[in-house]
Amino acid sequence: MPYQKDQEFMAYVGHLLEEPSLKRLEKIPHHIHSNRLEHSINVSYTSYKIAKKFGWNARSTARGALLHDLFYYDWRETKFKKSHAWVHPRLAVRNARKLTELSKLEEDIIIKHMWGATLAPPRYKESYIVTMVDKYWAVKEATAPWRKKWVKRRQFHRKMLKS
Repeated sequence: MPYQKDQEFMAYVGHLLEEPSLKRLEKIPHHIHSNRLEHSINVSYTSYKIAKKFGWNARSTARGALLHDLFYYDWRETKFKKSHAWVHPRLAVRNARKLTELSKLEEDIIIKHMWGATLAPPRYKESYIVTMVDKYWAVKEATAPWRKKWVKRRQFHRKMLKS
């Protein structure tokens, strides 16, 4: 995994990745074709790289993004379906505070990552990064099987055209 070889990223979040409460996310389905831990790492590492490129707070971006979905229920199987976009960030920030001290920026990242589905906009530019990257990965993870089919189909057509 590329993120594991990134020493700076791992210095920011490596100790969190060892936490049993974070590892539990691996057993929870998320966006149909991924699990919640995989999704959180994808969002964290991508957001971190963008923040670093712009010279923004890469540490808090990586940490907040990693912890943005730190809750333990499958929203499709709960009474919170209608309010899930509002409820789960608050559960995530509560659970994250049990693991580590959070900065105001990290709290904003976690609480506001559902902006668009919720009304209050993010306060920090790093929070906007995580919000958008979260949407990107949600779509990418949910459409993974179809994208693989399209790649195979294109390869087949290219092969046929060359013949």
